[in-house]
Amino acid sequence: MTILLETVRRYADAHADAGGIAATPIAGLSTVRAAAPSGLDHAIQRPLVCLVLQGSKHVTMGTDAFAFAAGDTLLIAADVPVASRITRASAAAPYYSLVLELDPAVIADLVVQIGATPHAESRPVRVEPTDAEVADAALRLMRLLDRPGSVPVLQAQSVREMHYWLLAGRLGPAIRRLGWPQAASQRVARAVALLRAEYAQPLPVERLASAAGMSPSTFHHHFRKVTSLSPLQFQKQLRLIEARRLMLADGMTASSAAFAVGYESVPQFTREYGRMFGLPPVRETAAARSRTRATA
Repeated sequence: MTILLETVRRYADAHADAGGIAATPIAGLSTVRAAAPSGLDHAIQRPLVCLVLQGSKHVTMGTDAFAFAAGDTLLIAADVPVASRITRASAAAPYYSLVLELDPAVIADLVVQIGATPHAESRPVRVEPTDAEVADAALRLMRLLDRPGSVPVLQAQSVREMHYWLLAGRLGPAIRRLGWPQAASQRVARAVALLRAEYAQPLPVERLASAAGMSPSTFHHHFRKVTSLSPLQFQKQLRLIEARRLMLADGMTASSAAFAVGYESVPQFTREYGRMFGLPPVRETAAARSRTRATA
């Protein structure tokens, strides 16, 4: 893990943006760096694994809370809303992690070859110690970045190798269901893709249920079981998270952001934003900018 930490540190220190995220030329692979504990960050995550290499982090999903630190891997096995914050980081010992978005197509192919059976539906967020084979595969993946010419040739097999070791390790049973198209989580994921694409538009539950191939009542039950939210609550969080991004990244006013994400009432937007983020839009985004400047 020490060599992986040094490799990630070198890349993250050279390429991290103002938010501490360094995307890589390898699709779905990024590093995260923070020189101080962070405020609470809200996001609706795609399926991913996060290998923490230094520092610690805390994540909540609904009523479930997870604390994890260097040597641990966080799995998010469905599109779910999470609130997270980095809890241990400093200028002398920054937080570093490696994040890989999971590819259901790769998982499906590997599951067939391995001959694994689907795992029973369970909570989509888990934390386990990082398997040695996963850390070794992650190091080989990161080392491709030192030789950019190797990335187009070798990235697919290296990403596939990392998926294999994830499936073969502690988190494997929970990851397998991402490779089964008829698993409830994957059927719900089809509706989530529609919500992500058209979050600013009214989306009747019947249309979402049809995308998932379920009756409305069955869909509503499985959607809440997988994401911990109703479809309407999920859409609302998507809208609020995107509105926050528009205000922070693009400098939009609160009213412009509200209308851009589909709200018809600015007072309603302000109330719901305050309930989610703890402060009204103008005050919360000002506080977020201050935290960013303080850690830059």
